[in-house]
Amino acid sequence: MKKRDIVIAGYSETKIDFKSGRSAYDLAGEALSQLLERTKISKDEIDGLSVTTALSEASNPFFAVYMTDALGITPSWLNYGGIGGCSATGGVARAMSAIRDGMCETVVVISADAPSTDWRSNYGAYRSEFQDPPGVQGPPATFGLLMSRYVHQYGLNPEALGKIAITQRAHALHNDNAYQKLKKPLTMEDYMKSRMIADPLRILDSVMFCDGANAFLVTTEKNAERLGLDKVVYPVAYGEVTNFNGNDSTPDITESGFTKIGPAVLEKAGMRPKDIRMFQPYDDFTIAVMMKFEAFGFCEKGKGSEFTMRTDLSHTGELPLNTGGGQISAGQPGLASGGLNLAEAVRQMFKEGGSRQVADPRNALITGIGVIPYARNWGTSSAMILEA
Repeated sequence: MKKRDIVIAGYSETKIDFKSGRSAYDLAGEALSQLLERTKISKDEIDGLSVTTALSEASNPFFAVYMTDALGITPSWLNYGGIGGCSATGGVARAMSAIRDGMCETVVVISADAPSTDWRSNYGAYRSEFQDPPGVQGPPATFGLLMSRYVHQYGLNPEALGKIAITQRAHALHNDNAYQKLKKPLTMEDYMKSRMIADPLRILDSVMFCDGANAFLVTTEKNAERLGLDKVVYPVAYGEVTNFNGNDSTPDITESGFTKIGPAVLEKAGMRPKDIRMFQPYDDFTIAVMMKFEAFGFCEKGKGSEFTMRTDLSHTGELPLNTGGGQISAGQPGLASGGLNLAEAVRQMFKEGGSRQVADPRNALITGIGVIPYARNWGTSSAMILEA
């Protein structure tokens, strides 16, 4: 049974920039300042903090502890989110559990990263030759392999991926926080002529590393009322799985953890795919969006191209998609990127979407993706459903 006792009662998001010259601490401070200004609460009210691991600070095992000092807070509960793009929604879910257990009452879930300014990541897999082998050159090539397998099994209309990129770019044009150099109209001709970087993956299928931060205030409905916070949304369902099919040494890489948690999250919320009012999925690559259409049951497996081409994904359409532009067209602020999609969902449900506002934002489905191992699907899958 879904619960409606915990709320997200505030959000904030910095502008997304490239090579900003700023640290994750600096960006987090701006996000917290914005959050306090928007909610009008005292910083001393905060007694819980969830911090997302940052690529720009990945070598620092005490990053979350030092973040409390940088922000000037003294929490009684601290969480360090190490599941990448799932850490924002995962942080909210963990904060909800901590609040229910009486460990804290007013939690900030904060994600900040600056990988385009300072890259300190070392994936450090136990078998490095299979985690980041020479020649692969990072996530785009890994997703190129995933796309190749998908094409082999199901076929793929590249114009469907182009439609995802074009739709999200159109939304980004209305987003003041989006990286300015990405805010240019995009046509199908532009997409089809874009450079192939990991056949069949194009550069316009991919994200661009940037710098940025976001933050969320999580508390009980009763405490939100005490604090005078009248804009709230309810996280009514959450699911997460890591290392899907982990006991299979040669898994089908076109099957992700969403195959398992997609139906479960919808069932927990008492919804069917057609009930979802907007979809704000983690979108490091366009093929990931299409595969999630299938995993959540918006269409059959292998039918993502057809579904994408026949569905109006604009902010005025039947299934608004990443109405802030997503990471592909707003910029990916490193491992803070999972909060970008969550922030847009909360913004829409607070009816603060401006010229891209969804007409009936009664609920939202948000996803996260964390880690991209070689020759497997992504490592962690998370999904959260919010209700007004």
